[in-house]
Amino acid sequence: MTRTSFVIVVVLVISSFQMMESSPDLANEVKANIQYNAINCRKHSAVITEFGAVGDGKTSNTKAFKEAITKLAPKAADGGVQLIVPPGKWLTGSFNLTSHFTLFIQKDATILASQDESEYPVVAPLPSYGQGRDAAGPTFASLISGTNLTDVVITGNNGTINGQGKYWWGKYRSGGFKNITRPYTLELMFSKDVQISNITIIDSPAWNIHPVYCTNVIVKGVTILAPIDSPNTDGINPDSCTNTLIEDCFVVSGDDCIAVKSGWDQFGIKVGMPTQQLSIRRLTCISPDSAGIALGSEMSGGIKDVRMEDITLLQTQSAIRIKTAVGRGGYVKDIFARRFTMKTMKYVFWMSGAYNQHPASGYDPKAMPEVTNINYRDMTADNVTQPARLDGFTNDPFTKICMSNINIALAAEPKELLWNCTAISGVSSKVTPKPCSLLPETAPVDCAFPVDKIPVESVVLNKCSA
Repeated sequence: MTRTSFVIVVVLVISSFQMMESSPDLANEVKANIQYNAINCRKHSAVITEFGAVGDGKTSNTKAFKEAITKLAPKAADGGVQLIVPPGKWLTGSFNLTSHFTLFIQKDATILASQDESEYPVVAPLPSYGQGRDAAGPTFASLISGTNLTDVVITGNNGTINGQGKYWWGKYRSGGFKNITRPYTLELMFSKDVQISNITIIDSPAWNIHPVYCTNVIVKGVTILAPIDSPNTDGINPDSCTNTLIEDCFVVSGDDCIAVKSGWDQFGIKVGMPTQQLSIRRLTCISPDSAGIALGSEMSGGIKDVRMEDITLLQTQSAIRIKTAVGRGGYVKDIFARRFTMKTMKYVFWMSGAYNQHPASGYDPKAMPEVTNINYRDMTADNVTQPARLDGFTNDPFTKICMSNINIALAAEPKELLWNCTAISGVSSKVTPKPCSLLPETAPVDCAFPVDKIPVESVVLNKCSA
């Protein structure tokens, strides 16, 4: 075959492939293979190729995603709609979802986040934060966003969202974001009946999953991967949310695998929306420089009724870390954790009142946080440098801490002071090594764990198809 003939054949093959991408037959074939479990099924379906999208990893599909959702939205009230992303690499900037909507990412499909900043609108900071997390200014819109939505599902059969974070991390480290905050991957605000499940997210520019001011949220079967030195790549951050379930997730992160939040200093106090009724179970986490589960540090709206169970932590800095500071106000209370398995930890338990990052001047130095009724039980840890670092406020101690049935095996070279305790009070029972004198041994007891369920734990998902 001559070179010219070869080129003609290649062009014809590519042209045929592009025609196939947008053909109705292919769309129908894609739809025929869709099955998943969700809070609600959908009457109407479409494939992103029907709106001119090209899955070559190079062509921007931002317009296609926006057009697809705009055209599908009117059908949402008539039994709901779903948008299917088939195998391919679908480059896009930020786009917004709609209500009664499912975004389904197929196996071997990747939503590829644009590294072009112009593809991300600039939006106002959250009212409970007063500014962005990176800088005292606005923020880039998240890759996938939604506000005031009802019944929204982001799911798949382990399709991928690739945040292409390397660009954003490099610019952040070099001080390039002086007045604006990096985009997150998924952020849903003021929404209810939310499901994020059975997808993989890699290399987020910053936080991965951020439901904020939401109710009735399920995050299930999600894999989150980022380099362990990547900045602020928190895995899942429920923020001022009520009735949330996080289960069966695997996170490798440069920051906290899960960070529970509720607003920052005077802004969070003013909004006053706590995170409450939160269940976290069957989480596996790797994060050498951060926590498996962090409570705070932005907790000014309050955090209460958090249940954590059946957690596996590997090479993680701390298991449960409570982070707060003078000026936060709010509270962290009614916290319950059991059945943790840990290996190679710097700390197991860490509580700190010295997390002194503040969003702006004007916070109230008299706004002291309340930390009370913290319950840890039935845990094992191996290769631990220091079992606990617990630092309350001298004039505002952390109270009612309970630890029971906990066995911590030390590293070859542990800290000389195994339990570093200041301004705390509570009890312990069957804890090895022996805790500090501020957690005296009591008669054999099991620390509390609720016997009831939060409402979202009783939700039964429907079997859906396209």
